[in-house]
Amino acid sequence: MVTIQKKSLKVGKQVDTHHVDNAIRNYKQERWVQNSQRLGKEDSLSVWYSIEELEEFIAMSKEHGADGIKLYFGAYDKDYTDQPLYAGRQTVVLVATKHKESEDGHTNKDLYIQTEEGTSILAYNTGMLCPPFCTREGGGVGVTIFDKGNEGFVVV
Repeated sequence: MVTIQKKSLKVGKQVDTHHVDNAIRNYKQERWVQNSQRLGKEDSLSVWYSIEELEEFIAMSKEHGADGIKLYFGAYDKDYTDQPLYAGRQTVVLVATKHKESEDGHTNKDLYIQTEEGTSILAYNTGMLCPPFCTREGGGVGVTIFDKGNEGFVVV
């Protein structure tokens, strides 16, 4: 009997509150303020998905041979009509991937499947963006105050 041991593809780790607060604060200071000024409205800070829909997407991805999920940073078109409040705001797109090893190293290839319309990437998007759909209960993570000079202060 031949036993094949599967190599773990784990690359991330669980992090603590300090790590999360620091990453969010850095993002807000180094990217979010400029994005929001350029858009003329607050850009999104987060995207929410239910565990149920993530589990369904992961199950579908596994059914098609995926062994990972890649999160792409993206932005909606400026004239996005499906959800006009999302227009121009940033988002994340989840894409099913298959890990490949080659002489050049490791890569995680985006997974394409056959659909009724033809070949398509296996992906998931349009979660709940904050802003515009935010709740302030509990104060949120990583609250930051920005001094906008003559324009006053912004709390995010």
